[in-house]
Amino acid sequence: MKTSKLLTTIAFAFMMLVSFNVDAQKFRGLDKSPMDAASFGSGNDQLIKVYYGRPQLNGRDAKKLTQKDKVWRTGANEATELILFTDMKLGSTTIKAGTYSLFTMPGDKEWTVVISSDVNNWGASGYSEENTVAKITVPVTEGKESLEAFSIAFEKSDDGVHMHMGWGTIRVAVPFAK
Repeated sequence: MKTSKLLTTIAFAFMMLVSFNVDAQKFRGLDKSPMDAASFGSGNDQLIKVYYGRPQLNGRDAKKLTQKDKVWRTGANEATELILFTDMKLGSTTIKAGTYSLFTMPGDKEWTVVISSDVNNWGASGYSEENTVAKITVPVTEGKESLEAFSIAFEKSDDGVHMHMGWGTIRVAVPFAK
């Protein structure tokens, strides 16, 4: 009786071990718009960081994908998350250090960039104009080369940092000042 119970327990444990190993080796495919991050500064001197999804053109037109004059999540999947490690200015508005969402309203000649207190949003669905912390309109320029993936990078400026966004040949620079 005890031997039968012991064998049943061992067999059950073995089956569980095998089933866990089989499930553990099932991986999802690659995300079509993988998450990325860009930041400026490091360690205690870090100023700014963004987390964003990187949609790919895949033969499509970036101007059509950004939906002219509509609120865009500024990337793919979840709304772009902006972290300020120190108080910064966007235009004439001071933004307190903290975590925000970054939305844009793309146009042919200029983009409106919106910093919002709405966080943890899927896409632009959580955007509400009443939660705008700062807003600036910046010119659109054209790059010489086409970027397949939407990209964000930072560059030091005289009074802070510029956040550069690009996709296809679209280029936008957003000035943050200390």
